[in-house]
Amino acid sequence: MKQVPIIDLQTAASMVKEGDILLQGGFGMTGNPVHLMHSLAETGTKNLTFIGNNTGEPGLGGDRLLANGQLKKIIGSFFTSNPNAVKAVQAGIIEAELLPQGTLAEAIRAGGAGIGGFYTPTSAGTKIAEGRETKIIDGVEQVFIKGIRGNVAFIRAWRADTAGNLQYRMTENNFNKAMATAADLVIAEVEEIVPVGEIAPENIHTQGCFIDYLVQATLTLEDLGISASVSSSKKVDEVRMNMAKRALKELKQGDVVNLGIGIPTLVADLITEEHGIILHTENGMLGVGPVPTDGGGAMNYPVNAGKIPVTPLQGSSYFDSAESFAMIRGGHIDVAIMGGLECDEAANLANWAVPGKPLLGVGGAMDLAKGAKRLIITMTHTNSDGSPKIVPSCVLPLTASGVVSMIITDLAVFAYPEGKLTLIGLMPNVTLEEVKAKTSANFEINLD
Repeated sequence: MKQVPIIDLQTAASMVKEGDILLQGGFGMTGNPVHLMHSLAETGTKNLTFIGNNTGEPGLGGDRLLANGQLKKIIGSFFTSNPNAVKAVQAGIIEAELLPQGTLAEAIRAGGAGIGGFYTPTSAGTKIAEGRETKIIDGVEQVFIKGIRGNVAFIRAWRADTAGNLQYRMTENNFNKAMATAADLVIAEVEEIVPVGEIAPENIHTQGCFIDYLVQATLTLEDLGISASVSSSKKVDEVRMNMAKRALKELKQGDVVNLGIGIPTLVADLITEEHGIILHTENGMLGVGPVPTDGGGAMNYPVNAGKIPVTPLQGSSYFDSAESFAMIRGGHIDVAIMGGLECDEAANLANWAVPGKPLLGVGGAMDLAKGAKRLIITMTHTNSDGSPKIVPSCVLPLTASGVVSMIITDLAVFAYPEGKLTLIGLMPNVTLEEVKAKTSANFEINLD
């Protein structure tokens, strides 16, 4: 049986050379090879291209490389979670390339599988697709994405055996499994190294043939950043909760549902086992339950897409990010509920970028908007300056075209029967005249 060398953090970090492309696993700080990243920050190796979902958090993970000026380019999905990354891009210190989360995961998986690239409907017609090759396939515009490979991959697993076989814990799989296949040199940081045979074959998630070196490093609560614990003090105003309650009415028993951050997360607080709804989170979990009552964090619980610790329901399962987005793009998500910045008469959605601000955080929104069978948008009816969010035609950068099934605001509920924007409900204590005054889009009226 193969024996994978076990090395220390300093030796591992020295294997990254100037100008390398570095793949880094993790979703936030969950499943993040934080000790490898911190050791690399001590080397001073520069001109690195960083590829990962995000660049850690202030003071943690990839942020230390940013602070040291070791990165020349970052490629990922959601850099806005680290304000230091935003500042570095705004100042022209580093270059940034943004990819939708599912596109990023699939590009890495393709690179590791020896596939040169692929076409995807995600991001078609948006700013992210500008400059990329497109093709109409079966009547659908699709964008060509090249497979991604790196010189070195830093990944994190829970257990390894001495042959390099890896087992991930809960939602710590995320990008790690694909990245383990997609680099010339793969170094796995693990909590525990055990003899061959102690990990049951069915519990091996990454095979030892992909792994070149192992490093043992113990996680602490400080390594988990915002996912270290969850606050039990949560105050929600009645207006937002009314929107969540109305969205819940659209879900039926057996639905597989993905909830975005913000108002959509409130729907999760209303769902009980009696509803029979299966919650999906794009970082790799099906069967998401409520937040833990003991205030525990990611050391003992999985996390959702908002990096908040949650509990698993009976029958729940875990998987990696590439498989998660295959569920989404493959049409296996019945309903997605997400926030919005604008919706228009043609069922277009804008919810990821505002002109004048850096385009550094798209996450999974584009994949979900295209892939879910139904898309429900929850948002306030107007902006803080009173301008409408339901408009004749979106002026903000599009997330996806012709995808919105329903809009739920603090004032009203709209749907698109026969493709026409139609007012179908009013929220408590709201008049039709108020909705008309605060909506610039033209709409039909079909109130019960």
